Amino acid sequence: MVELTELMPVRKDNSLLLNVQLKLELGPAVEDALIKGLAVHFVAETEVLRDRWYWTDKKIGASSRYYRLAFQPLTRRWRLNVSSEPISGTGLAGSISQNFETLGEALSVIRRQSAWKIADVQSLEPDARQRLRYEFRLDVSQLPRPFQIAAGNQADWNLQVIKNLRLSEELVR
Repeated sequence: MVELTELMPVRKDNSLLLNVQLKLELGPAVEDALIKGLAVHFVAETEVLRDRWYWTDKKIGASSRYYRLAFQPLTRRWRLNVSSEPISGTGLAGSISQNFETLGEALSVIRRQSAWKIADVQSLEPDARQRLRYEFRLDVSQLPRPFQIAAGNQADWNLQVIKNLRLSEELVR
């Protein structure tokens, strides 16, 4: 289960930052797969869009964060990799890695996304209507093929939240 409890854009210096708080609870099927050695991938994506009546909305800024959560059976520790680029099974070079004693500690890092730069203030247009689109999901495409097929039938694997938020004039000016 995943719920969005806080989605707050903040203007700081010349950047538009985003603070997000999630309520993320993994189901028994996902926890069991983690304990058996399967790595689970999450993706958080944001877009800042300007409304246009004559065409599709114009993308002003976009940013993504990728999370890879895995259990290390030999050390009995949880490893979390965070990157701004997709994390493949072997390519962890561009990611930040942290180790945790418990699954709850690792999930708390994923639940709180703070001071995340999503756009430059110069790219925002003060006289236009703009909105923020946020999406967080479990990336089933990164799972091994048999799990991808099984995940389609189980609610434990369907973790996703999408939210659109109108940007206020104070943030844009």
